[in-house]
Amino acid sequence: MEACNEIDAILNVTICKNLFLCNRQKTDFYLLMMPGDKKFKTKELSAQINSSRLSFADPEDMLKYLDIEPGAVSIMGLMNDKEKAVKLLIDEDVLTGEYIGCHPCVCTSSLKIKTSDIVDRFIPATGHDYQVVRLFGEE
Repeated sequence: MEACNEIDAILNVTICKNLFLCNRQKTDFYLLMMPGDKKFKTKELSAQINSSRLSFADPEDMLKYLDIEPGAVSIMGLMNDKEKAVKLLIDEDVLTGEYIGCHPCVCTSSLKIKTSDIVDRFIPATGHDYQVVRLFGEE
């Protein structure tokens, strides 16, 4: 996320922290978009989505479902999820900004896209839905 701070300044946008998560049984997979400055607490999110024991998914699953390598995970990977196996979770604070910053499925580039274009155009084009979550991220 430190490298993202430099890009934030150049693009005048906050790059989202994107986490690829799964339940203990590896039957449910989630892509969580959240502000980079928030702390992630699994217990906080698990209660909101009725899933116990969330953890980071394996790199192999990230590649299988999103066709993305670790370090490059972003909402853009949903275009590769033809089976709609990944559930999109977006922290409410991400939706308040005019723009969203993300990787275009590689970690060597960053994009600045209007939040409304992501929500109203990109997500529907992938056939996915999303759930708004509220993460406090406090210590």
